[in-house]
Amino acid sequence: MVSNNIPGVLEVITGPMFSGKSEELIRRLKRARIARQRVVCFKPDIDLRYHRTSIASHSSQTHEATTVSSVERLRELLYPQLDDIEVIGVDEVQFFDSAIIPLAVELIALGKRVLMAGLDTTFAGEPFGPVPNLMAIADTVTKLSAVCMVCGAAAIHTQRLGQSQELVVVGAAGLYEARCRTHFRPFLDEHASEQLELVSVLEAPGTT
Repeated sequence: MVSNNIPGVLEVITGPMFSGKSEELIRRLKRARIARQRVVCFKPDIDLRYHRTSIASHSSQTHEATTVSSVERLRELLYPQLDDIEVIGVDEVQFFDSAIIPLAVELIALGKRVLMAGLDTTFAGEPFGPVPNLMAIADTVTKLSAVCMVCGAAAIHTQRLGQSQELVVVGAAGLYEARCRTHFRPFLDEHASEQLELVSVLEAPGTT
């Protein structure tokens, strides 16, 4: 693999759920295609909420993507075509391990434009996976906010509804809400938990 003389760039797009991260990633990838740049995109196989072969925003925008199980698999699929690729997108990057960081550095050194989108914090409000380190080495960081579902203020947190303490519970509406600092409850939203339990009872067979 031969590097050109112009270094690449790393652009990180982050924020809570429902803030438009995937939508912004899709927008940048589509603009790159309009500019006749050669684009490839990847996403982890843990996130199959909308499309198996595309990244998708909550607003139903999509862009073709290859699903991979690990950073090693991403590398295996990417490098044979790398001479023909100018822009690399990665969605839901928080689900990859720390090996994504040296890969990003390699791609930058090879003159590639690397776009990575993902959550910066977990449901507990703690740094999520490799995203904080990617933010530290990025050329640009776009940190988006959502709308708090309690008061309508700017939301920077992802509130999990219910009592599960597992780090990864893939889902969207009904499992998570965007919350501002004032209304963020890191470990338990008791009111929402009761609501979910009530919905489960109402939807159970024989209750209608």
